[in-house]
Amino acid sequence: MGLELNLFKSKERRRRSLEGGGVSVLLFFLFITLSSAMLLMKGMALLPFMLSLLVLLLHYHNEVHCYGDKQLLHLPWDTVDSTCLSHKSRQEKGATILEMTHQDYCYGGGVKDWNKLLQKRLILDDLRVQALQARLKNMASTQTRDVSDDRLPLTSGVELGTLNYIVTVEIAGRKMTVIVDTGSDLTWVQCQPCKSCYSQKEPLFNPTASPSYRTVPCNSSECQSLAFATGNTGICGENPPTCNYVVSYGDGSYTRGELAHDQLNLGKTPVDNFIFGCGRNNNGLFGGTSGLLGLGRSSISLVSQTKAIFGGFFSYCLPSTQSGASGSLVLGGNSSVYNTSSPISYTRMIPNPKLSTYYFLNLTGISVGGVTLQDSSFGKSSMLIDSGTVITRLPPTMYKALKAEFQKQFSGFPTAPAFSILDTCFNLSAYQEVDVPTIKLQFEGNAEMKVDINGVFYFVKTDASQVCLALASLSFEDEIGIIANYQQRNQRVIYDTKGSKLGFAQESCSFT
Repeated sequence: MGLELNLFKSKERRRRSLEGGGVSVLLFFLFITLSSAMLLMKGMALLPFMLSLLVLLLHYHNEVHCYGDKQLLHLPWDTVDSTCLSHKSRQEKGATILEMTHQDYCYGGGVKDWNKLLQKRLILDDLRVQALQARLKNMASTQTRDVSDDRLPLTSGVELGTLNYIVTVEIAGRKMTVIVDTGSDLTWVQCQPCKSCYSQKEPLFNPTASPSYRTVPCNSSECQSLAFATGNTGICGENPPTCNYVVSYGDGSYTRGELAHDQLNLGKTPVDNFIFGCGRNNNGLFGGTSGLLGLGRSSISLVSQTKAIFGGFFSYCLPSTQSGASGSLVLGGNSSVYNTSSPISYTRMIPNPKLSTYYFLNLTGISVGGVTLQDSSFGKSSMLIDSGTVITRLPPTMYKALKAEFQKQFSGFPTAPAFSILDTCFNLSAYQEVDVPTIKLQFEGNAEMKVDINGVFYFVKTDASQVCLALASLSFEDEIGIIANYQQRNQRVIYDTKGSKLGFAQESCSFT
């Protein structure tokens, strides 16, 4: 699916913008000055020129206004014709590199109504954030619930029907395409025999076909770690007394099964005795994938289990949804394998003992089109960075300031109705390209993330008749803000858990 901003139509090109906010003012004073000179000279020969100048001034007055620091947005739509299977991998300079793509590749040409799918994602993303906020509050109060019953190619994907990203790994030699999620810890795949499983593209994992597969006992430390990692305590099964798990997601989706060990292969890098969930009862909109890869910070996450191999380092470049686009998940800390186009700037991870499985950072400022926003909440509360949430959420006062400045700079374009969580929308169907104010996020330590042009607008409708600013407000000031995956596109985002820091650099995502 390509929601890149190039809508190649046979319409007249109507890119209309001013390079500076003072052009109209300059023309006005020029008009007044020349008019005065004409009256003084009493010369009628200047009259035609003055009339032409007045027409020109009125023309610019009616034009759209987008000034300051800008990016050019093209308006295309192309459907995805690729497959979610058989992502590539390679090893380079000690790093394992997995190809990453958007999960829309799992749908391929099977989607009949893209508009409906795009709109549904926003609704589900809102449910995810509501559930995430509730879980954060529960974890902060130390509550848990007992429930009885190498470079890897990175592609964009949909967890719970949202815009998530996928890679391919191997468990016991079987390829599994899984969703990448920094907000989750437990890696899991669907297993047979399955009591209830959603439809996936690849065959279900069969534990009985793997001689290295073994279940985790319910009295083990790994089983006890589930309470901290998932918010749900492990459950003792019978005959044998294995450790059963359950993970619930925001829209009612869930996975239930047994905790197990087996060999995981990340490209050509083996991980022996890897702990994962073998899902026997799974339900939800997981987009045809085999499961999920947890990149959180608890002891059972992939990052922790591979610390001896990769040193607690990983990074990704999330690609757009354009057909053929791919990025990468790099496991290991060798920055020479990145294809960045700007220097890496680092900010420290903000410690939160009660929410230590998540990644937090301190947002100290935002600029729109070169204009720095003024808000007293900057730098006072930590923000969560998450690859599984789609749309960035800001505290209400902060979002209000961003929205006002964006509307001020991106004025004159036809408006469109708000949709779901997005309230700043435009009708750009008559345009082939427009200049859009650049949005930059500043973090503690002078780190900066420039939001790529593909992360500024969300297309509610594929004909660009309803295009919305891809940021939203939280409901309350005391909720935790989220830096989501839509704004992380075409960035190299680096996680150094050993040094407790996060890095950002611009990069046109590509696996090659």
